Amino acid sequence: MVQKEDIERCVSLIEDCRKELAKRIFGQSEMIDGLITALVAGGHILLEGVPGLAKTLAVKSLAAITGLEFKRIQFTPDLLPADLTGTMIWEQASGHFSVRRGPVFANVILADEINRAPAKVQSALLEAMEEKQVTIGDTSLPLPDPFFVLATENPIEHEGTYSLPEAELDRFLMKLLITYPQPIEELEIIKSNGAEGRSAEQEQALSQVLNMDALKFLRGTADAVHVDENISKYIVSIVAATRPASTRSQVKAVVPAEGVYRYVTFGASPRASIALYKCSRILAMFEGRNFVSPEDVKTAALPVLRHRIVLSYEAEAEGMDADNVISRILQHVPVP
Repeated sequence: MVQKEDIERCVSLIEDCRKELAKRIFGQSEMIDGLITALVAGGHILLEGVPGLAKTLAVKSLAAITGLEFKRIQFTPDLLPADLTGTMIWEQASGHFSVRRGPVFANVILADEINRAPAKVQSALLEAMEEKQVTIGDTSLPLPDPFFVLATENPIEHEGTYSLPEAELDRFLMKLLITYPQPIEELEIIKSNGAEGRSAEQEQALSQVLNMDALKFLRGTADAVHVDENISKYIVSIVAATRPASTRSQVKAVVPAEGVYRYVTFGASPRASIALYKCSRILAMFEGRNFVSPEDVKTAALPVLRHRIVLSYEAEAEGMDADNVISRILQHVPVP
C-alpha cells in the first residue's frame, strides 16, 4: 500500500496545479480536476459546453503548467485525415518519400469542435488515442509520451456537425459538462480581463509546477492506491447494470427494468470498467487517502459513463439524459 508521505506529496502537487490554473480559470473546479485526473490517468477528455466558457484557455493553461508541447487543431468540414496525422512527401533531392508529421505529434492536443469534421477525419484519431501511434503509409510512428487529447463540442449548434461514433466516444476517459460560472466568479472574470497596467504577456504568464518526474510520481502513487475486492465488484456491477441486452438476467434483481432499461439501447463496455477503476483511485488520492471508497466510485461514475450509454427514443421523448439513468443505477446497485 502507498505510504502516507507519498499521498501528502501528491496532494501538494495537485493543489499547486489548481492554484496555478486558478490564475486564469475562475471557478470551473470540476473541469480543472477532470483535466488533472485525465492527465494522471493517461486518458482523454471530451468537453461539452457553450462557447466562451474557457475550454480552450484551460487546455492551454494545463500545457503551460506542465511544460508539455501544445497543439490546437480546429476541426472543420473540409479537414482531411492527413491534416491531422501528416503525409508522405516526395523529396526530389534524395529521390525518396519522407514523412511530414502532422499536428497530432504533440503532448497536448486540443481538438476544437471535433464534431464539425466528418467521420473520416474523426477516425484518424482512433489509432492515435488508443495505440499512441500514427501510421503514415507503411510506417507506424510513436506519439510523444504523455499524449493527451482534449476534444470540445458545442451542444447548441448542430447544423454542419457530425455525431461522434460510439467507437470514438468509448476512447475518451471522461466527458465533462461545462456550465456557466456563478455571478461572483463572472465578476472576477471581467475584472481580470479589464485590469489596467497589465500586458498580455503578464496576463498569460504561468509557472511550470509539474514536470515529467512529478507526473510519473503521481501516476505511480495512483496505481498503488488500494482497491478492496468488494469495491472492484461494485465497479463491475455498476457498469454491468448499464447493459440491458446481455446482462438483464444478472442485474434485474438490482435495478428495476421499468425504471432504467427502457431508456437504454446500449450500455458501457469493459473499457468503462477500467476507466472507472483508474479514476476512482485518482480521486481517492486527491482526497489524501490511500484507499478507494464507494463515494469515489460514485463521483467518477457520471463523467466516466455518461458518453458511453446510448439512450433510446423513449428517453429522448421523456427528457431523460444519461446522467439521470446513471443516477438511478447508482441508487439501486448495493453499496459495499
